[in-house]
Amino acid sequence: WPMLSRRLAALATLHLTSTTTAGSSLCTRIIGVSAFAVSSSLTARSVTARAMSSSTSCSSSPLEVVQFPCLDDNYGYLLHDAATGQTAAVDTPCAATIEKELAKRGWKLTHILNTHHHYDHTGGNFDLKKKEADDDGVTIVGPANEKEKIPGIDVAVGEGDTVSFGSSSARVMDVGGHTLGHIAYYFPEAQKVFCGDALFALGCGRMFEGTPQQFWKSLKNLRDLPDETSVYCAHEYTSSNAKFALSVEPGNQELVARAEQIMEMRARNEPTVPSKIGEEKRTNPFLRVDVSEEIRENVGVTSVDTDEDAFGKVRQAKDNFRG
Repeated sequence: WPMLSRRLAALATLHLTSTTTAGSSLCTRIIGVSAFAVSSSLTARSVTARAMSSSTSCSSSPLEVVQFPCLDDNYGYLLHDAATGQTAAVDTPCAATIEKELAKRGWKLTHILNTHHHYDHTGGNFDLKKKEADDDGVTIVGPANEKEKIPGIDVAVGEGDTVSFGSSSARVMDVGGHTLGHIAYYFPEAQKVFCGDALFALGCGRMFEGTPQQFWKSLKNLRDLPDETSVYCAHEYTSSNAKFALSVEPGNQELVARAEQIMEMRARNEPTVPSKIGEEKRTNPFLRVDVSEEIRENVGVTSVDTDEDAFGKVRQAKDNFRG
């Protein structure tokens, strides 16, 4: 009973709220031992999962982020709130690696934040949830538009939702294109965005399910984040991305300098992630299709092409690139 009480008390804070001009309605439902409140709205929603937060060198935020390699080229992330002991994994490329990183720090996993349904992002969900089943458990949060494909999902979220834990809150962003329902988690106070395979350092994900129109809109929304926002993407693809970027915008001197730095970092086996939104705006060809005439000319954009068309041509050029 004490264990169940703790579980219910922790999960009772997990709620989806919003208001309308006419007022609001409130109901509570139980899923397993997970209780949360839901109120419908025409304007905004907020999803609060059990107090979770994490700290890095950003003094104004308690958001602690640990980054580590997984599988061949994935990155795993743990977000930790020292005050509450809450810990979240952003995607689950490899359960064993995540468990090792947790044990190394004496942390206990309480949440999983999935960005999209691909196996190298959800493959560890069941194993990690099962391992914690005898204690307070793990709450899995994931994209509403892919909820049928997210193993063990407890809470489905989408554009306009807020996922809060500890004293930190993440705004959920719809960044579909790589997959139709792909989401990102943006922590404004910590100045961090966890964007899965939507945006990479000097690149973006392959367009497996979406359209150029959808993906370009998603990338513009990410581009609109403050320049100092740290971009935590899910793969170390930056060397190959830099080679392609140079092939379509060789006259960008900041890109040339950044590419040299990236090659030096990778030669020392150092991660090139996270990057900053500001440097991505100035050097990432997928964020520059509407501002760089050099890129547009090199991928064959014509005067009748829209920016969405231009993005599609850059994406196709990268798909075919063998540099």
